[in-house]
Amino acid sequence: QLQLVESGGGLVQPGGPLTLSCAASVFTFSQYAMRWYRQGAGKERELVAHINSKGDLTNYAESVKGRFTMSRDNAKNIVSLQMTSLKPEDTAVYYCVAAGALHVYWGHGIQVIVSS
Repeated sequence: QLQLVESGGGLVQPGGPLTLSCAASVFTFSQYAMRWYRQGAGKERELVAHINSKGDLTNYAESVKGRFTMSRDNAKNIVSLQMTSLKPEDTAVYYCVAAGALHVYWGHGIQVIVSS
């Protein structure tokens, strides 16, 4: 069973940066593509970013392209989401997701609030 634990969320002012991290408790971490989803209050869940298992291919939602950067360290079983130029509309619960060949695992989510 793969467990994902997100960290780094909190309150940040508009225009500020914040980095989310997700630690995975499985030695086969490098076999999973990883994703960040988010869901704001009253909004549908949105795929924010995706990174392949090797870490050499990323994709981003248009709403965050150029502001967010996803990366992974397969030696440490960690994936990160660096967020810059944050906007109030980035306020949401952010979820770390591991997508394997047979299973998809979700973290519990972490709150990000962008507000002055």
